[in-house]
Amino acid sequence: MRLFGYARVSTSQQSLDIQIQALKSEGVEKKRIFSDKVSGAQIERPGLDLLRVKVEEGDVILVKKLDRLGRDTADMINLINEFQNLGVAVRFLDDGISTEGNMGKMVITILSAVAEAERARIMERTAEGRIEAKANGVKFGRKRTVDREEVNRLYKDGVGASEIARRLGIGRSTVYKILE
Repeated sequence: MRLFGYARVSTSQQSLDIQIQALKSEGVEKKRIFSDKVSGAQIERPGLDLLRVKVEEGDVILVKKLDRLGRDTADMINLINEFQNLGVAVRFLDDGISTEGNMGKMVITILSAVAEAERARIMERTAEGRIEAKANGVKFGRKRTVDREEVNRLYKDGVGASEIARRLGIGRSTVYKILE
């Protein structure tokens, strides 16, 4: 039996250190820890894909938390089934559950549904926060760097779009968008 580890965070700004340290403390060798910095809603992940290729019958994959493996219930069930068909068990350290028995498989299915619901709630709260922020005058997106008044003034003075673009150091298509 070989131990493998999988760690994932949702964005490149987040750190994998805590998860990797937990996997190492359980005896997983550094060369057998696979990781991704991508949303768990995506099933195509380079680290996970490589892990799927490396594991063999009798191996065990350790993951710190259930939601680190994935957020979508159907994808989680498919992943767990894929590993089980290979004869590979998955253990979730913080949750204290494993796919090594029927009860563990049932619990994982339930917890996968909970993880997916939590992700949906996070998205709802984020959307509500954006709506409230917009109502309070918060502007999203990057700040405009093109002086729209200057574009319109030059155009009214008879300067062509290409010349305006050259003078202001912007694309001609940007000039046309402003003039629309």
